[in-house]
Amino acid sequence: MIRIVVVDDHELVRSGLCRIINGVQEMEVIAHAGTGHEAVHLCRELEPDVLLLDYKLPDIDGLETTQQITALELKTRILILTMYTSEEYATRLLKAGASGFMVKDSPSSELLAAIRKVANKGIYVTPSVMEGMVSRIGEHHGETPEATLSDREMQVLLLLAKGALTREVAKSLSLSMSTVETYRSRILRKLNVRTNADLARFAIKRGLIDNE
Repeated sequence: MIRIVVVDDHELVRSGLCRIINGVQEMEVIAHAGTGHEAVHLCRELEPDVLLLDYKLPDIDGLETTQQITALELKTRILILTMYTSEEYATRLLKAGASGFMVKDSPSSELLAAIRKVANKGIYVTPSVMEGMVSRIGEHHGETPEATLSDREMQVLLLLAKGALTREVAKSLSLSMSTVETYRSRILRKLNVRTNADLARFAIKRGLIDNE
């Protein structure tokens, strides 16, 4: 039996995922939640075989959640479920310790296959994203602009690009406002842009955030 914890902040999505998984004989959802902190707690307490984790959560994002759970050195394998198709997200999450990266518009049959593969100590990446990752490896044009950012700089970039103020970013990431401003200056320099509006346009163009 594959024991699974499902974490997604949308209750309808979470319920649908649980229904799909519990409909398979060899799988069982043992708990579900809606935040990254709950995900860390449940993994520490229950040590599931697989954590099905939404990337976009209301408290800490999928990257930080993955890093915290990986640091616990559990047997739990993490499968990221997200609407983003950016190879940059997939690359960072796999480096952080995730075992899979899957986009939300995939069919349920693919979801179940991904869970099985991850549970059996394999790595699963949605084929279209994997193709992009392989293509990037074969390119000889150097790193993409966003690849030059550290994980923390990427988190700051995404929040600023979504319109968060410095104090809001500081609170969200438990940083001082001066530290956030330092990160912002580094990001602007690395991406060769000047304003937060430029950051938003960059993030949308690179598929890092939605064009809402």
